[in-house]
Amino acid sequence: MSTTVAQLLVFGWGNPGRGDDALGPLLAEQLAGLAQMPSGRLECLTDFQLQVEHALDLVGRERVLFVDAAFGLQTPFVVSTVKPAPNAGFTTHALAPEALLQVYRELERAEPPPCTLLAIRAQRFELGEAPGEQALADLALALAWATEWAQLPEEVST
Repeated sequence: MSTTVAQLLVFGWGNPGRGDDALGPLLAEQLAGLAQMPSGRLECLTDFQLQVEHALDLVGRERVLFVDAAFGLQTPFVVSTVKPAPNAGFTTHALAPEALLQVYRELERAEPPPCTLLAIRAQRFELGEAPGEQALADLALALAWATEWAQLPEEVST
């Protein structure tokens, strides 16, 4: 039995039951629903938070896009490169993308694939609330950017 790993991984995290915190999972789910990608090229995962175990999801990828809601942004979204960092936020239940890449580096004894963080502007995190109108508008803009990211060849996107 052969298990083929998709070249691209989009990992959105956040709590779908806490207002704008749902933006990461929503983007991943919406991107997965687009039929513009060749079969098997893109995998989209979601979770409430990044955990040590997610380092294994990076194995064999060409590129990874992390997606999360971010408080305090002045623009609809911000894109940044993520590099391993041994002192990044880390607990036994959640960690920052930089810490996840450090875990990957230590487990695999290799550098992680090129990783990008797409932070989407968020304002409301109330329990039981749906994402706000502004957050959904920002999500649409971020989804357009992520769709382009997913369609770029590896050498252009890194």
